[in-house]
Amino acid sequence: MTKTLNIALAQLNPTVGDLEGNLELVRTARAQAGSADLLVTGELVLSGYPPEDLVLKPSFQEALEQRVHALAKETAGAGPAVLLGTPWRQDGRLYNAVLLIENGKISAARFKHELPNYGVFDEKRVFEVADRQQPISFGGVQLGVMICEDMWFEAVTGTLAKAGAELLIVLNGSPFDIEKKTTRFDFARARITQSSLPLVYVNLVGGQDELVFDGDSFIMDRGGDVVVRANSWETDVIETLWRKEAEGWICEAQKKVEHPGDLEQIYRAICLGLRDYVNKNGFPGILIGLSGGIDSALSAAVAVDAIGAERVHCVMMPSPYTSQESLDDAAEIASLLGCRLDSISIEPAMAAFETMLEPSFKGTNPDITEENLQARARGVSLMALSNKFGNMVLSTGNKSEMSVGYATLYGDMCGGYSVLKDIYKTTVFALSEWRNKNVPANGLGPTGPVMGGRVISKPPSAELKPDQKDEDSLPPYDQLDDILHGLIEAELSADEIAGRGHDPATVDRVWRMLDRAEYKRRQAPPGVKISSRAFGRDRRYPITNGFSGGQS
Repeated sequence: MTKTLNIALAQLNPTVGDLEGNLELVRTARAQAGSADLLVTGELVLSGYPPEDLVLKPSFQEALEQRVHALAKETAGAGPAVLLGTPWRQDGRLYNAVLLIENGKISAARFKHELPNYGVFDEKRVFEVADRQQPISFGGVQLGVMICEDMWFEAVTGTLAKAGAELLIVLNGSPFDIEKKTTRFDFARARITQSSLPLVYVNLVGGQDELVFDGDSFIMDRGGDVVVRANSWETDVIETLWRKEAEGWICEAQKKVEHPGDLEQIYRAICLGLRDYVNKNGFPGILIGLSGGIDSALSAAVAVDAIGAERVHCVMMPSPYTSQESLDDAAEIASLLGCRLDSISIEPAMAAFETMLEPSFKGTNPDITEENLQARARGVSLMALSNKFGNMVLSTGNKSEMSVGYATLYGDMCGGYSVLKDIYKTTVFALSEWRNKNVPANGLGPTGPVMGGRVISKPPSAELKPDQKDEDSLPPYDQLDDILHGLIEAELSADEIAGRGHDPATVDRVWRMLDRAEYKRRQAPPGVKISSRAFGRDRRYPITNGFSGGQS
């Protein structure tokens, strides 16, 4: 009977659809863990996660199967067996699966029972719900293998424990969410308490469209203590040593890894999300409209940290309302970051629009229309530069602005991606202060400050008319963000939010602005999800919406 095991945790960064590239990641990890008995990957590592409707294409399913059989042949020689996460067809049905590949063949297949169908997840759309599974026998050891959501409920673990599982192994594609940082550990401990078995948790790492995976794989002993933990935000292959004692399997503890605090976690999440979006989609670089304000300053810093200053092109687009402070601040930001900064005045475009529209606007007074034309002139300019040179325009709007519609369609909303889309303005300030004092691990930007102190301290302004301030149109951001968090993440009623100390009229006004801006958000670029309720697939509200309630 086996008395020792060497299990390698492969925390990998796959790309959805890049089957050959993903297979090569597994091959490389397998070679790196050459002395291991078993290599454990993350959920759907071969297809990338989430594959969405791509996985329904028969040709895609066939290509997956070809790669699996190719990998299986390679296990006939030296090297570890592999627990591989992949879509898999059986008896005409498609499952979210884990395959045990060893000795030149697929020796076992297990399928996901608990398919998530909420928030960003819609696995029931593409996969079949499997019956609760039995353990996999590997070298005489009974492995209780689960896939991600299977760990969140008692049923699958109960079936595995009753059938004689000796340790639990969970393959995961668990996206990052700053508000659920302890959830994985809580559920893992619950399953350990339920079964009295140690647990191996392997997660993906990397960005996929709006989702970002933080890794943070771990092993817990039967007492619920973390004895092995991988780094967050980095690919890794960790070999772990196990021995069979009278009380069961015990993993040898490894040196504890220090993990980032909340602000660093968010910053590294948006860096990795942007880096992978740009690189996996083949963009040569990033183009940013740099206004001298804090949102574009932070976006530029993230871009430089993500892909390097030489691939970031900033453009200042002054109007008659642009202050000298903003011009100076933008120049300082670009200098600190070491990236290119050009200046393109939008005054000729403003004059052209004024002349062109004068007959139609005759008899009216200037209003927000003329302000929005400035934003749209900037958007057109950025998109022209993007078309000409290939760099992706990075939108710089934050969650506070997008929530209440304080953004211009086809203007400052132009872009291919947005790193601040799920970040409230108060957190923008906090992240900017953090980055000025800290350098993120693996960041490619400067080791010192990335923006001048005035950028953080000055009152935010769109500078579309004389002496304009954001608070002319919006409640103070500390109040606004608390109200929005109550409406969006907490789904509280207006009465409940007012009961926390907010003016009822202000709460009602923010509620109405939030609902009225839904049509704008449908046209916004994708961006990194870092909260429990990001705009997009997390929060699918109707555009045509007659419900104006909230206060009784």
